[in-house]
Amino acid sequence: MRYARFRDPAGAVRRGTVEDGAVHFANERYDLESDEIDVLPPCEPSKIVCIGRNYADHAAEMDSDVPDRPLLFLKPPNTVAAHGDTVTVPAGKDRIDYEAELGVVIGEQCRHVSESEAMDVVEGYTCVNDLSNRDDQRQEQNWIRGKAFDGAAPLGPVLATPDEVPDDASVESRVNGETKQNGTLDQLIFPVPELIAEITTYLTLEPGDVIATGTPEGVGPLSDGDEVEIEVEGVGTLRHSVRIP
Repeated sequence: MRYARFRDPAGAVRRGTVEDGAVHFANERYDLESDEIDVLPPCEPSKIVCIGRNYADHAAEMDSDVPDRPLLFLKPPNTVAAHGDTVTVPAGKDRIDYEAELGVVIGEQCRHVSESEAMDVVEGYTCVNDLSNRDDQRQEQNWIRGKAFDGAAPLGPVLATPDEVPDDASVESRVNGETKQNGTLDQLIFPVPELIAEITTYLTLEPGDVIATGTPEGVGPLSDGDEVEIEVEGVGTLRHSVRIP
């Protein structure tokens, strides 16, 4: 099953099921891509826990080693952007990169979750673009300027239950229609259950929190006006544009 959060024509925030490109709520049907509704992020995270270098080929393209345990960093709620948004990124930077990722949406408050029970706390999956300001990321240790600027984590367009997403689902990015990244989930160095177990060893995850599981090789810079698509097989396609002041 797939679900979408949206604002209906009356301004009410709803959650409906998604079938054949339409959102269904009560007796109403809305085209997911129409101007009739505003598609909202599929959840409201208190935090996004991101995983660095979780694909070996991406680690290589960044001239970095594969970590021996998951490399964690955080994106706060101000980074969340929605399907269809125009994200205004920091001005005066040489390189703002796209990064296509599977997002794992947590369904319940949890701590100290074992790998064997990890999927019990997962509500579903979504698409994430881990927008990255490389200029500042390369100069700072905690990546606040590099990763936590406003709108740096577009999410959506829907939440898909795990049964909808194959274990080897493709994770792709396209910029202005040109494919830039094309990886699969079975290439993850640290799979989803291991990530949940590691993260909850150190911190509590809340309902709606998101784990951004890492990006395949092929990351690259964005330009003003670019149209970005992030697609995860079984979830759908997140679309947004980029504005560089």
